[in-house]
Amino acid sequence: MAAAAPDDRAAQRYRFHVLGIPHTISIREYNACPFTQKTVNLCALLKRRGHYVIHYGHEDSQVACDEHVTVVNRDDLIRAYGDHDWRREGPPNYRVDDHAYRTFAANAIGAVGVRKQRGDFLLCMAGAGHLAIADAHRDLMICEPGIGYASGHFAPLKVFHSYAIMHAYLGLKAVEAVGNNMWYDAVIPNFFDVEDFEYSADKDDYFLFLGRVGDAKGVNIAMQVVERIGGRLVVAGPGTLDGLGTLTDRPVREYVEHVGLADIDARKKLMSRAKAMLLPSLFVEPFCRVQVEAMLSGTPVITTDWGAFAEYNLHGVTGYRCRTFEHFTWAAKNIGNIKPSACREWAVTNFSTERAGEMYDEYFYGASNVYWGRGWYHDNPGRTGLNWLSKHYPAVTPATSTLNLPSSI
Repeated sequence: MAAAAPDDRAAQRYRFHVLGIPHTISIREYNACPFTQKTVNLCALLKRRGHYVIHYGHEDSQVACDEHVTVVNRDDLIRAYGDHDWRREGPPNYRVDDHAYRTFAANAIGAVGVRKQRGDFLLCMAGAGHLAIADAHRDLMICEPGIGYASGHFAPLKVFHSYAIMHAYLGLKAVEAVGNNMWYDAVIPNFFDVEDFEYSADKDDYFLFLGRVGDAKGVNIAMQVVERIGGRLVVAGPGTLDGLGTLTDRPVREYVEHVGLADIDARKKLMSRAKAMLLPSLFVEPFCRVQVEAMLSGTPVITTDWGAFAEYNLHGVTGYRCRTFEHFTWAAKNIGNIKPSACREWAVTNFSTERAGEMYDEYFYGASNVYWGRGWYHDNPGRTGLNWLSKHYPAVTPATSTLNLPSSI
């Protein structure tokens, strides 16, 4: 199935070598690692659209592909991370030079070498963790297809999860100077199989925090919000609540329930029945996949007002974005203004596998023209539309509020 220079995008299919995450297993159950889920989902997307997919990863991987190649096994992960239980603790602490990464790279370099054909894509899902493999195969079209990490970018073809992370990567140098080669730095948001989520317009009386338990994700702010309004918070994720700051001496157990790392079924139920998901991240989120998972479940989100939230949480439509504690408490008390159907509509029409598939096909077509020598000026007489960057917005009026400022302001 050798690749050929395409005459038009619609007829072209490509070959992809997809490198899994060395410290995890490419299975749906490994849902605490967003990059593992991106690997699983991207393989399924590419296969669904008729491309040829070769996956390289752990021996227990389960992905949609034409060929799976084992490059690390159970013993390799035990040697690297001991008896770490990812089902209870989430992904292990890793280094890109640990045993699992070294073994993955050495085996993948050889395995790709005997399988590659002219014009193939090499998809590096772990950023710098796959640099050695990319260096060994610079004759391939090397792409980082889901950048949601802060450092280690190296591929000539880069796909970011949001404009927030792309612009952070480009930095002020891109504002101050011309000549930056940004034509193939694209944004394609994370995507989901909508059938994996349970939509519910009926909600139970709790807010949800789903993610790593610690200061960076702002779980302490989520706790303080429900403490202030007299609500209830369910926390699902690895870590401990010990030492996180509260507002009063009221026992945390009275208003917070920590259920640990939730599996697929538990996540689905928790997200569909929550009044809202509280996501007060204190860093610039490159994407934050749980915000869209909540929306797919018909659950609004209450977030900070930076990073990918500014792009993907439609203020007053799918939830609220907040700058002060008073914003958070007002949003929590008035979350009933947000329609679950609008959350679902926004998520389904813009973050589904089908929608992302159209975007990736357009991106890989443009990238392949560079490889085949036609480049940026290549014509496409068969084009019938330019909709790959279009967004569909729910037909609702954003909820508004009257601001009653204190007289002292």
